[in-house]
Amino acid sequence: MNKSIKWILFIAVIFLSGCASVPMESIQATNAAKEFKLPDRENAGVYVYRDDSSFGAALKKSVWIDGECIGETAKGVFFYQEVEGNKEHRISTESEFSANDIVMYLETKKLYFIRQYIKIGVFVGGAGLEIKDTVEGIKEVSKLKLAKKGICGNS
Repeated sequence: MNKSIKWILFIAVIFLSGCASVPMESIQATNAAKEFKLPDRENAGVYVYRDDSSFGAALKKSVWIDGECIGETAKGVFFYQEVEGNKEHRISTESEFSANDIVMYLETKKLYFIRQYIKIGVFVGGAGLEIKDTVEGIKEVSKLKLAKKGICGNS
């Protein structure tokens, strides 16, 4: 294998295995969000998280609910946002070329879990979203840390 190909592979490995960081909330705020209390009033609770899988750890990806910046994810973080219940909402994440969306009807006094994952892209990794059931969502979010809301990279 020639030297230039070796260098390209080396740089790719470094890029994919590095670790991005985002501003974090306090341990008290993290622990309070991990109590998984049902939302007050007429709201639904939405957890958007990115687990600690190693692929794409160097990438940060923004997340929005109904066009409002929730924050920028990194490996091992989550966000919690209450939204109006009994209504359809759009959860979006930036990807390589455009946003990826999930549109869901969210019922009052329920919790919802959306996992953001990094996928292989043409130039950089993209991001996707998938709905998780409550049991799996609680299990996965319990291992993560709460990131500060309202900071998006490409908003």
